[in-house]
Amino acid sequence: MQRRPGFPARLDGRQGPSAPAAASPTRAGRGAAAPAPVPQGLGLDSAAVRARMVQRLAASGITAAPVLQAMGTVERHRFVDTALVNQAYEDTSLPIGLGQTISKPSVVARMTELLLGAECARAAGLGRVLEIGTGCGYQAAVLARLAREVYTIERLRALHEKARDYLRPLRLANVHLILGDGMLGYAAGAPYAGIISAAGGENLPQQWCDQLAMGGRLVAPLAGGGGRQVLLVVDKTPQGLKQSVLEAVHFVPLKSGIA
Repeated sequence: MQRRPGFPARLDGRQGPSAPAAASPTRAGRGAAAPAPVPQGLGLDSAAVRARMVQRLAASGITAAPVLQAMGTVERHRFVDTALVNQAYEDTSLPIGLGQTISKPSVVARMTELLLGAECARAAGLGRVLEIGTGCGYQAAVLARLAREVYTIERLRALHEKARDYLRPLRLANVHLILGDGMLGYAAGAPYAGIISAAGGENLPQQWCDQLAMGGRLVAPLAGGGGRQVLLVVDKTPQGLKQSVLEAVHFVPLKSGIA
């Protein structure tokens, strides 16, 4: 049996630096990750600043209490460059280097809430999740508070290392960082109750659909006509894949290979 990767893991055949042994992750709804430190201060470390962001998310239509709680817990300013921290809680995407961005809080919350709507998540809580495109690690940190286990894969080595640096202080024992080609998914962790992509292509890779569990849900941007992107939801049912096209979105293009 293939051993699951530690934190972080690599797909290039080399295991990353070993981490101290951690307790097994608990199930969603019972504390999927170590509790976050209590925020202090009056600036960006204040819980009040995130509470205002959560209020805006709720006003925009996010209704799942676990999602709002996770968004209010994860400190987004810790995942952006110092020069941009004052914009961290605005509803805007921000550059994180190498032509990539951290998604808007509203988009992170929306896609996360859609994952919780999967049949298997409604029945037993959100189990194992695969994220395509780790970026700076913010989405993974949010998912860690909702899913039993999070596998997140990044093709850009510099971003993979940056995400590891950002996530390490949070000590999220249920998050596995992987350096690899996201278009291939990550078969060693399959099947997944949810798959979420932070990059959009013209077609969904077949590997993603194959690695989705029965009753699982895939949420990803998909390129449409005229270079536009739409948010696509794919549910895996006994009758086959059920696709739903939602609102227009804007994500970086999906690419293959490791760089």
